[in-house]
Amino acid sequence: MSEAPLGSSENPIKFKDQDFETLQAECLKSGVLFSDPTFPAEQKSIGTPEDPDPKKAIQWKRPKEISKNAAFVEDTTATTDICQGQLGDCWLLAALSCLTAHPSLFVKVVPPNQSLSDRYAGIFHFKFWQYGEWVEVVVDDRLPVREGRLLFSYSRSRNEFWSALVEKAYAKLIGSYGSLKGGNISEGMEDFTGGIARSLEISSRTPRVLWRSLAAALSRGSLLSCFIQVHASTSDIGKVTGEGLIRGHAYAITDADKLTKTSDEILLLRLRNPWGFIEYCGPWSDKGKEWENVDPTEKERIEVKCVEDGEFWISAEDFCNLFDVVELCSVNPDSYDEESTPASWAITEHEGCWLPGSSAGGSRKYNKTFCKNPQYTLVLREKDENEDEDDEDDMGDDGEDDDEMEDQTVTPDSKKRAEKQKVRRCTVLVELLQKNRRQRDKLNFLYIAFHVYKNTCLDRSFFMKNRPAGRSGKYKAQRGVWRKMRLDPGTYVIVVSTYRPNLPGEFFVRTFSKIGNTLDMFIFVLFFYQVMTAPVSSEDQERVQMTFDKQAVLEKDYHLPLETCRELIFGEDTKGRCALSREQAGTLLASVRNLQSIFSQFDEDSSGSMSRFELSSALQAVEFQCDNKVVELLSERFTSGELDMPFHGFVSCVTRLRKLFALYESETSQEVKDRGINSVSIKHARLCTDPGPEQAFHFLLVSIHSGCFSF
Repeated sequence: MSEAPLGSSENPIKFKDQDFETLQAECLKSGVLFSDPTFPAEQKSIGTPEDPDPKKAIQWKRPKEISKNAAFVEDTTATTDICQGQLGDCWLLAALSCLTAHPSLFVKVVPPNQSLSDRYAGIFHFKFWQYGEWVEVVVDDRLPVREGRLLFSYSRSRNEFWSALVEKAYAKLIGSYGSLKGGNISEGMEDFTGGIARSLEISSRTPRVLWRSLAAALSRGSLLSCFIQVHASTSDIGKVTGEGLIRGHAYAITDADKLTKTSDEILLLRLRNPWGFIEYCGPWSDKGKEWENVDPTEKERIEVKCVEDGEFWISAEDFCNLFDVVELCSVNPDSYDEESTPASWAITEHEGCWLPGSSAGGSRKYNKTFCKNPQYTLVLREKDENEDEDDEDDMGDDGEDDDEMEDQTVTPDSKKRAEKQKVRRCTVLVELLQKNRRQRDKLNFLYIAFHVYKNTCLDRSFFMKNRPAGRSGKYKAQRGVWRKMRLDPGTYVIVVSTYRPNLPGEFFVRTFSKIGNTLDMFIFVLFFYQVMTAPVSSEDQERVQMTFDKQAVLEKDYHLPLETCRELIFGEDTKGRCALSREQAGTLLASVRNLQSIFSQFDEDSSGSMSRFELSSALQAVEFQCDNKVVELLSERFTSGELDMPFHGFVSCVTRLRKLFALYESETSQEVKDRGINSVSIKHARLCTDPGPEQAFHFLLVSIHSGCFSF
């Protein structure tokens, strides 16, 4: 039986290169309990300032030092096991509460057969999904304690410690406990399942329709939570309403049921406050009078408990009146489609980054640089078997971007024709996540979004004239944005961006689509054309004629360093001589003049240097169209250690590109082409038998990487 792929749930990445079984065996052999050197029992692991009051000093204790009856799991896991401590991570604990209702998902995060007695060595391990890969995190069981009680997450029974250890492992993964303060419930849901989370405005559904949707989602294994938005002031966060609900606080939705009372059908939802106390006190709550006329067997069936455990029932109608947003996390797209089977979906994932001056182009508001953002091609061929009338993929609002272009006019006749034709479309789910934005005790999320366009070769002029076929909606300062879309078959490009340009960041983009549809890194059509074909002016001809017999070099008034002049000369076919012919010198002089003109044209701020955005446009002007990655590498290589590129760097860059492609185009031996320009690139550059634009792109990329620019 072959081993599961690295990064899967069955074969996760070892965080900090720590292997649980090896470390556990070493501890059992030595008889010394595990102490984790990578997440020490110190204040830096807490991640917040130390309290100056000595009475509030933090101690680190193992479970058996806190409770003599300590157990990893006491009886069974349940939503009431988890209570929030003195840390603002209700978003994480609400997601964990949801997870306990799904045993098959729970064991992915909390591997079974862990104990505080059998083979106990003070070490535990947990698994979390991180941007396309499952990661195994090892922790010791020393937990922060203040005044004899756990400082952070704890179990209602006080003897159970699995939830506190999961919280510690996640804190280690992110950086510290303080890094968990504040967040969106969907973030925890995704990291516990690898699924895709989305938000649903409760006001967009009637109570009955919403209840039906939530009940169906729960039956399909989705994780659900909800909260009351705080609109007026952040000081309202945490305030308790008259109904006993907490503003801005995350609640887990753990069940949906219905009762028949006389002739009425009562639709109910069960919620849980991760604090473990403070419950809803309205109709159908634990102590609500409405239960008095309900058959005892029915009350027993749906487990009505008059206990202050944070869990309560609420009617669908009251839920819609009191809450604002529901967060749903589907383990796979099939959770949205009862008819589909897991085998009918494929997932494609890519990682990338926004680089200032290169690939961080900002929103469509910045029309000069939006086209520089990372782009991914999406080819849709497989249509849905049936047209789904319950369309949840409305394009939404794109904020300030919306008024840039006019909507296409739709006439009554064209609308009727479209309704008659009504061809089947392709369903695709796209999600964009930003990475590593939690810093100590604060969040640092960028405003992010994605746009989907139907076409290829997308340059600035295209974006100025065309609206997207789909988009994620408004730019949001949260970890992820998501959208389900139904698009016509064809080729699309996904553009991922931050709202403002030149903001650095890493991202992860993934799509769920039907088998047969594909997503790939967008190659910006890298073709090579003959460069510098401008005619030699009469002035240059005279200048060459006058100086040629004295020395066959360029005039000093071009202000090029000697090294750049050497590159220009040896970029030509000098047949072994260190000089140019009269014709070559004239052509080269015209070429440099042409480059000087182009440089001045695209150095828009007249700074004497070009940013990476300007470099990309300048290269297109000399008929090199390069992928953002190539522009990034060229800029790094020819900026002489500076942020922007000077004129002589631009000349060197173009000269070497010209020579590189000339060598490639002139080579007749396929064997030599397979090796690259020299033997160095044989390890990296493997070109196809009939190299086309994509192979040329790969050839150029590895040549830049491997330093094959010396002639």
